[in-house]
Amino acid sequence: MNVLKIAAFSDGAAGGNPAGVVLVDAFPGDADMQRIAAEVGFSETVFAVPADRGWRVRYFSPEAEVPFCGHATIALGAALALSQGDGAFALSLNAADITVEGRRSEGNAVWAALQSPPTRSMPATPQLISDVLALFGYAVDDLDLALPPARIHAGADHLVLALKTRAGLASMAYDLEAGRALMKREGLVTVLLLHAQTKQLFHARNAFAYGGVYEDPATGAATAALAGYLRDIGWPHGGVIDVVQGEDMGMRSCLRAEIPARPGSSIRVSGAARLMAA
Repeated sequence: MNVLKIAAFSDGAAGGNPAGVVLVDAFPGDADMQRIAAEVGFSETVFAVPADRGWRVRYFSPEAEVPFCGHATIALGAALALSQGDGAFALSLNAADITVEGRRSEGNAVWAALQSPPTRSMPATPQLISDVLALFGYAVDDLDLALPPARIHAGADHLVLALKTRAGLASMAYDLEAGRALMKREGLVTVLLLHAQTKQLFHARNAFAYGGVYEDPATGAATAALAGYLRDIGWPHGGVIDVVQGEDMGMRSCLRAEIPARPGSSIRVSGAARLMAA
């Protein structure tokens, strides 16, 4: 089975979050897709089959199927542009219908943009905040409470925790097994840690213990959820935010989110993608 390897949200010819992309006529069995994802070893592998008006899509981490993955969707958009030509493609997920756009450029580079599932957010409970602070070794005084801790959603559930300083973000550390247990118990696909450099520029790190991955270098689903959350709390985002992720891993990734005014509406997340060596 041919697995394309594409780095999504890349920073020029470097960085980005690698994803496996499998385009097939029919899905393999669930156990086979899980095995393939584990063998590929990236944080996500996306499987896509032709459907009536687009593509039916499923996402697998090395340990579990997940409902939505932004960077793998960007990688899929790049793969479809390379195989089908530039355009917009309708995608049917397990619990939502979205679109992805892909446009080829020079060499192996492709630009892609996804339209996320609807967004929502709600304040995190005091107990969840306490548990997550303990997991990462942070204190309440480390938090930037202009961005209150919250459960955020755009196809999958995440927790957002904003930190006052970039140094605090750089110091992120946690126990993978403890993180996995907490995230599975709370139904969180990731925990998004971030620092606001400006009102429209954020530095982020993303713990993905749910999927058996310590840290994700670029997380489009969490970026979409973050953008929806900023809209919900009335943050002065000016209609667009940029997120730099993966710097502390040596895999700098660049994500852009465009934020329409209507509450709950889809977020457009875009970035560059590059084809990696097989």
